[in-house]
Amino acid sequence: MNKPVKAIFAGSFDPITNGHIDIIERSARLFNELKIGVLINPNKKSLFTIEKRLELIKDSTSHIENVEVIYFEGLLIDYCIKNDISVLVRGVRSSADVDYELQMAHMNKELEDSIETVILPTNTKYSFISSSLIKEVLSFDANIENLVPKCVLEELKKKKMQIKEK
Repeated sequence: MNKPVKAIFAGSFDPITNGHIDIIERSARLFNELKIGVLINPNKKSLFTIEKRLELIKDSTSHIENVEVIYFEGLLIDYCIKNDISVLVRGVRSSADVDYELQMAHMNKELEDSIETVILPTNTKYSFISSSLIKEVLSFDANIENLVPKCVLEELKKKKMQIKEK
């Protein structure tokens, strides 16, 4: 069986978590090339700058050979068309995620029929993790060392006061 050449796993990754890394590692085994696409969303107030998020993702995925970290603005489907990407990878933690991702998959299929969506359930040990929850529990001095890559933990500790003020 020939693997599709290019896939993309896109999100805001503010910050990247071990749940994201799980999806990235598994996706990298399925596709020849996997882009990690960091979405620039002007409507979202991010904890980390786009540059810092890119750096943290690159550090967290440096052990995976066929991964490239990029950023983009606008519709993901437009980026895929321009860059000859044939598969969107989406990770899900719960039935609520599945409902949302199915809706998005159908919309993306309507926008561009040639691009497929692959939905991967996260490993159960990461099924409760979200970037928002990480920031929230860190503001209460919770131990999150098993939930995020080490480089992310170090940067989050530096940002702890900023998180507490939000």
